[in-house]
Amino acid sequence: MSTDSYATASRAADLAAPISLTAPSGIDREAHHRLDEAWLAAAWSHPTTRVFVVSGGQALIDDTPDGRTELVMTPSFEAPVTETHRYFLGTDADGVRYFALQKDALPGRMDQSARPAGLREAGLLLSPRDAGLLVHAVALENWQRMHRFCSRCGERTVIAAAGHIRRCPACGAEHYPRTDPAVIMLVTDDEDRALLGRQVHWPEGRFSTLAGFVEPGESIEQSVRREVFEEAGVTVGDVEYIASQPWPFPSSLMLGFMARATSAEIDVDGEEIHEARWFSREELRAAFESGEVLPPYGISIAARLLELWYGKPLPKPGELT
Repeated sequence: MSTDSYATASRAADLAAPISLTAPSGIDREAHHRLDEAWLAAAWSHPTTRVFVVSGGQALIDDTPDGRTELVMTPSFEAPVTETHRYFLGTDADGVRYFALQKDALPGRMDQSARPAGLREAGLLLSPRDAGLLVHAVALENWQRMHRFCSRCGERTVIAAAGHIRRCPACGAEHYPRTDPAVIMLVTDDEDRALLGRQVHWPEGRFSTLAGFVEPGESIEQSVRREVFEEAGVTVGDVEYIASQPWPFPSSLMLGFMARATSAEIDVDGEEIHEARWFSREELRAAFESGEVLPPYGISIAARLLELWYGKPLPKPGELT
């Protein structure tokens, strides 16, 4: 990036909203207790312990009278019965322990006020504590559902370490939750224009930063350069790491970068990316105003990367009407 671009990014850093799902949750995961069955049993039975159910990537959330949105949690003695799919998530500063229960369906609510929500909706509404608990629980549930059998011998595995290990009783192998590194990058050129692309399955007008998975034997910088070239035909030189974001859809860690293009001609692959374009700040603002480009929204780190370049918060849907 040029000196002017770095200055813009520095100014914008003070304006950009915090990246969703990354704020300190205040939860100590206390991983050293996960193999202590006696401690876990005592923690589960404590009257202050709180529990919520996760199913299919969703949990129940509810709006409070003072305008907040919270996870619906109950004391452990009121929680649905399950001995196997009980995941210890950690302890807060007040000593309250938190567990998630994986069930085939979310429980009903007598008051009818609670509603099911996944992280894409709830991540924007919940407190850092509740969002941190939910992202942990959803990641574990995704992994548990998709890794029930031993990859070494094929036998069904059993849950251990309060939901953080699966063990094979046949060959003794231990399997741990999977996290797939993925890179997401805002590419700029010598004119300080931003490269944005539209995936083939996105609606007309929805543009965002480019992204892709890190391949075996590849550094993250190499991955950024490869993905940009494969998807848009643009070569990249300098790569600067910005921030990361957990992304359990189903099991990724998004690694965010600013990258500098060394070529400007675009040649989209047509398989993942349907269209890619260079935008100046003025062109992007005009495209927002005309409705040609939809302002990004949601919880992805993509909006934060774009704001670093744009220099101010992006308009939200409805603000430009």
